[in-house]
Amino acid sequence: MVLLDGKKISNDIKNEIAEEVKKMKANGEKVPHLAAVIVGNDGASLTYVASKVRACERVGFDSTMVRLSNTTSQVELLDKIYELNDNPDIDGFIIQLPLPKQIDTQKVLLAVNPDKDVDGFHPMNFGRMALDMSTFIPATPFGILELLDRYGVDTQGKHTVVIGRSHIVGRPMSILMGRKGFPGNSTVTLTHSHTKNITQITSQADIIISALGVPNFLKAEMVKDDVVIIDVGITRVPDDSTEKGYRITGDVDFENVSKKASFITPVPGGVGPMTIAMLLKNTLLARERQMK
Repeated sequence: MVLLDGKKISNDIKNEIAEEVKKMKANGEKVPHLAAVIVGNDGASLTYVASKVRACERVGFDSTMVRLSNTTSQVELLDKIYELNDNPDIDGFIIQLPLPKQIDTQKVLLAVNPDKDVDGFHPMNFGRMALDMSTFIPATPFGILELLDRYGVDTQGKHTVVIGRSHIVGRPMSILMGRKGFPGNSTVTLTHSHTKNITQITSQADIIISALGVPNFLKAEMVKDDVVIIDVGITRVPDDSTEKGYRITGDVDFENVSKKASFITPVPGGVGPMTIAMLLKNTLLARERQMK
């Protein structure tokens, strides 16, 4: 069993990006600039955005955090987005989700300039991804592809089962794993909460990508020997024996499933660290777009 170490690979990617930024600075070129918009005081969102800012500092990117109050109106947020769209200094920006209930998330994401949409959530970028055209791939799916690529996991002709159909992970992965090229060229089954006899499907899978958000959902008896497991689930499970009072748990019963797997991602330390690394990579691509 090989552990797909997202922490190590994300550090490798950050080091590679930092080297590129060094060359830009040496040539007197503009370095990539990522902005993050956060509305409200959600603790998890603030922590996540702060980690993105630290990652920018580490690789030498410029970064801007735009903090707006929980009472910000949709019009005020849209005005801020149009301002970032028109700012030539900003190469890419993200809108941290979730947004307060008075704001229509879909309208907000549609307002982002697709050329600055480094989260890859704009329908134009999603459509380009579905058509196998050059675009921004959402950071988590992009990170999964990178893990499969760097560990040389064979995907051609394999049966990939995706559990979960969210627009952020499940649906993009079902498209990407079936595309021509590597990683890809697999036969994909997309499963969800209404799928019947899911064990029958997962037990035939060569590769399982689970993004369900249900702790320890995937058990050893649901998978075959030598399966490749990508666990995207991250759930806080109460645990009084820990200092924080909780532990982070994935969708997969790691202890038992890992005994049958050929490759598996840990939680934490698997897919999670890759997300920020690929956001940085998308920002690098956005800078190239802005320079053209």
